[in-house]
Amino acid sequence: MRAGASWPVPGCHAASLTVLRRRGSSAHGEVLQAMTSFDSNVRPDWDEVLTAIVDYVARFEPRNELAWHTARHMLIDSLGCALEALDYPACTKLLGPLVPGATLANGARVPGTAFQLDPVKAAFDIGATIRWLDFNDTWLAAEWGHPSDNLGAILALADWRSRNGAALTMRDVLECAIKAHEIQGVIALRNSFNQVGMDHVALVKLASTAIACHLLGLDRERSLAALSQVFVDGQALRTYRHAPNTGSRKSWAAGDATSRAVRLALIAQSGEMGYPSALTAPAWGFYDVAFQGRELRFERDYASYVIENVLFKISYPAEFHAQSAIEAAMSLHAQLQAMGRSSDDIARIVIRTQAACMRIIDKQGPLDNPADRDHCIQYMVAVPLIFGRLTAADYEDAVAADPRIDALRARIRCVEEPQFTADYHDPDKRSIANGLSVTLSDGSVLDEVLVEYPIGHRRRRAEGIPLLEAKFRRNLARRFDETRQQQILAIALDQARLEALPVHEFMDLFAA
Repeated sequence: MRAGASWPVPGCHAASLTVLRRRGSSAHGEVLQAMTSFDSNVRPDWDEVLTAIVDYVARFEPRNELAWHTARHMLIDSLGCALEALDYPACTKLLGPLVPGATLANGARVPGTAFQLDPVKAAFDIGATIRWLDFNDTWLAAEWGHPSDNLGAILALADWRSRNGAALTMRDVLECAIKAHEIQGVIALRNSFNQVGMDHVALVKLASTAIACHLLGLDRERSLAALSQVFVDGQALRTYRHAPNTGSRKSWAAGDATSRAVRLALIAQSGEMGYPSALTAPAWGFYDVAFQGRELRFERDYASYVIENVLFKISYPAEFHAQSAIEAAMSLHAQLQAMGRSSDDIARIVIRTQAACMRIIDKQGPLDNPADRDHCIQYMVAVPLIFGRLTAADYEDAVAADPRIDALRARIRCVEEPQFTADYHDPDKRSIANGLSVTLSDGSVLDEVLVEYPIGHRRRRAEGIPLLEAKFRRNLARRFDETRQQQILAIALDQARLEALPVHEFMDLFAA
């Protein structure tokens, strides 16, 4: 990939780098040879991946009303998810100042709590609560992820700066969210980080750093320096998302990424040097060290495509590849009830699904904790077939101890349907299909229930938004009295009023 324009960094030793990249037949499909010469007056150009991001953040102005309205819905849904997460001690034990009593006057608020913190820790807390229950928005492509995770950095920095004199409104927050979604999502379209063992929160850290630099008012040079640090950083492994190590870190990993992003932006603000060829440097750059010698690939320019097509989790707190399967299971539960039957009468179930589902959430054997269960499609199908529901509480030990769940899980088998996989990657469809076929113990077979586009997909946006707003209302009621609920709703459901409100005044509405 060609390099972008040269922007020298203060304090760096100047150097020029000549790279010869030769295609070969090694394990990674590439043999690298480099010749490096040093010159006192010349540095390598900044990698183009970095310049493209920085220039997009600085120059792009979202104009599509769909983008702005979807960003508002994303914001309120994410805050609702954060409020619900506060019901879970495993989450709340991680919140608050790192050192007891180390709060900050005019610090950033953590919604639903009384905390006011420095923006680095506030980003962690906001990001962790939004992500905790696996109920916030989703983006599915070659890489998977949850672009609303970036709100950890956006809200923390915007609130902190707003409280300290910066003229920032919620329109600025929505614009930052649109751009963070785009950076994370566009890179995810063609680049699979999971295939090299890295977690998708690497992209959260990247997008959040770019936006953090913008919110801090950093110039192009310092923004590039901060982004280069993202790639020089070590990246989180997917260890905590897969058996036998599935665990609760997957619920705070995004908060950690946003927190690190704020820290890197603040480091760059101090004038710390950057690394222009952080991706492309032979042998020592990100591509050669961490990405098997491959370069990032792109199929579209940055604009507002991702926010316009993002997937909302409206009905079920579950990994998104299972959302349509859960809808199908709920339909089958009702069908069995109408027949005078129950899940006890099921002999076996076959789930036709996409390759990504097979890779991430097709699990057999013991499930050790809630983090394991909400990434097992068999569990997420068994619970609604038995109980006619799937809530966050259904992943807890008290429900999981019901022996009917594991007994039914053992009778569920997944098979890949190649057409579902093709439609999943088709940019004009972006379906997430699952089809459930049930065979009863008497040998009778029910008609397959197929759901291609789950509620929350753009194709079902008109149907989904009223339900999303209802979800937000329920979550507000968990923490606030009727008066406060109405104050929040009056702002949050009115696009113009929300956009005009100073950030700190909006965040004050969510203070405990």
